[in-house]
Amino acid sequence: VQLVESGGGSVQSGGSLRLSCAASGYTFSSYFMGWFRQAPGKEREGVAVISSDGLTRYVDSVKGRFTVSLDNAKNTMYLLMNNLKPEDTAMYYCAATESYGRISYFYRIDPTGFGYWGQGTQVTVSL
Repeated sequence: VQLVESGGGSVQSGGSLRLSCAASGYTFSSYFMGWFRQAPGKEREGVAVISSDGLTRYVDSVKGRFTVSLDNAKNTMYLLMNNLKPEDTAMYYCAATESYGRISYFYRIDPTGFGYWGQGTQVTVSL
């Protein structure tokens, strides 16, 4: 499984970015994908997850500002980030896992339940 993120960059507070995660090499019929982030000196945290049938979960700090989506025809997951804040600054990673036996990780947006990871894309939000 290969995951390749793109779309990161530097924006001012209140701006928007859309991250993309192109997936290849997997044959799961049912899966979870997610966005996670890690700021310097902090642990990796869950941002948003989506199931192969479109169910989504968000961490409270991004609800109403971020939207995760899937384009199954393009095997690509997106994260639309609006009203960005300086505290959103981090390296953003996409991840994937087969869904079987992993539902608790999905509902907790827990990165330890995801076995396949991209290389990350940096998001920097300035005042």
